Amino acid sequence: MRMLSAAAMVVLLTVSAYAQMSTPNINLMPEFQSKTPEEKEQDAIREKAYKDSLRKIPDAKASSDPWGAVRSTEAPKAAAPAKKNKAGSSSQ
Repeated sequence: MRMLSAAAMVVLLTVSAYAQMSTPNINLMPEFQSKTPEEKEQDAIREKAYKDSLRKIPDAKASSDPWGAVRSTEAPKAAAPAKKNKAGSSSQ
């Protein structure tokens, strides 16, 4: 049983290595190809539409803090020191 699982493991590793080596040479960075005038015109139209859509987005002037109305804007005041009674414990 161990021999069979070891043989299966060797076959699986060999097949994956062979698959990686058998791919053709693919150039992921082909030489720069110039665009036709029609493609340049389409790109300019797309760029203009993109910039126009960005201008239509309103500025976010309101705070996006969901707890903003719950929290107070004032700084917390320091608590007065508690007075001690005759027994030595603080009174409440």
